[in-house]
Amino acid sequence: MERTVIKFGTDGFRGIIAKEFTFETVERIIKAIILYIKSLQDERKTIIVGYDPRFMAYDFASFCANLLKDYGFKVILSSKVVPTPIVAYCAKYYPDSIGAIMLTASHNPKEYQGIKFIPNYAGPATKEITDEILKYVDCDVHPSFDGEVIKASLENEYYKHLENIIDFEIIKKNQPKIIFDGLYSSSIGYFDKILDKHGIKYEACNMYHSSDFGGGLPEPKPKFMKFKQKGYVTLANDGDADRYGVIDELGNYISPNIVMAMLLRYLFSKNKEGCLIKTVGVSNIVDVVAKKIGIKTITTPVGFKWLSEAMRKNKSILAGEDSGGLSTGEHIPEKDGLYANLLILEMMASENKTLNQLAEELKEFAGCEFYTDRVDIELESDEKADEIIDNFLKMTQIAEFNIKERYELDGLKLFLDDGLSSLLIRKSGTEPLLRFYIESDFMEKLDKIKEFVKCNV
Repeated sequence: MERTVIKFGTDGFRGIIAKEFTFETVERIIKAIILYIKSLQDERKTIIVGYDPRFMAYDFASFCANLLKDYGFKVILSSKVVPTPIVAYCAKYYPDSIGAIMLTASHNPKEYQGIKFIPNYAGPATKEITDEILKYVDCDVHPSFDGEVIKASLENEYYKHLENIIDFEIIKKNQPKIIFDGLYSSSIGYFDKILDKHGIKYEACNMYHSSDFGGGLPEPKPKFMKFKQKGYVTLANDGDADRYGVIDELGNYISPNIVMAMLLRYLFSKNKEGCLIKTVGVSNIVDVVAKKIGIKTITTPVGFKWLSEAMRKNKSILAGEDSGGLSTGEHIPEKDGLYANLLILEMMASENKTLNQLAEELKEFAGCEFYTDRVDIELESDEKADEIIDNFLKMTQIAEFNIKERYELDGLKLFLDDGLSSLLIRKSGTEPLLRFYIESDFMEKLDKIKEFVKCNV
């Protein structure tokens, strides 16, 4: 039987359980990580291991823990399902920690499981680190049998940290009406407990861990966030709780782009300092707000590992991506859906306004509204994708607009001369698709650009 080829995507290795994701594959990855850690010649010997609610997640996590024990590590194995951001926090702040292993496939379908290494800076492993780990796959490593495995709850120090960076008193004083949609994810038993601890009232639904995520996807988007009620803000997280989703009091899903723009204004009003760090796919509305309040912007490729790296090099007021990953310079350089939910509640309570009111104020402040759409083209080959991208790179016009600026970062982003329309072209990291992300301030313009794309691929 042919062995699985091990590759790391935007955030670790993922595969279908019992097909690509097997105990053999996990062992090969863990041994490669062990050799990478040994190459650092670091005396620290503690590794944190956590896992999400997926099928056999605990079994895979225990297997990892015992392997690491056999090679001389002190392993702190979570005693229960745990969110990725809590594991990441422990990777940095747990005594003698060299890093962490997280068993999760994030928002992927139930058939998938994944594994990732979190270095002790508490963020995703960089491409340089994962490339180094891959060099050690299937190399010999000799056990020492002098390690140990300790089961423990991981959240207490993380909770204390949140109390230093979130104003729970203002949330309790002016608290919005809240629905917490557990969405069967790892945030259950954590986000609700944080609210309980601070006397913040909420309604709840989907509050149990399910390996098939209730028959849906563990993704906090409108299709899966079905519980909403007039007058209530609904909050949810993805499978490992590193992303967030929010529905306002009128039942409208508020996109992560709008949330980022609102939070940027809010944090700036609270005298928070630093630059905005965003991925290339983030909406132009965020750039408009950053320019209006005079904040420097750093743009990275898609994937929080790039944001994390920029956060470690720059003081940041906010870092985020359009897929629902978010953090700040006060927090860890890892996306955190629990923290994002709390920031949204703090913003609402501090301003004493509904989320819908804040979204309307954002439109007034920006002086425009943005509309988005996407065209997916199935690829025959990578060569065909490169040919299409190269064709658009040579263009001087899109629809009736001149191309003002080209941005070659994780694909190709074209800014048009109306100043508010753009087209991002990039390959999907998970499917054989070439994706065209279109944005404009008027639907008529967006439709023209969309039609142009369809006629030129």
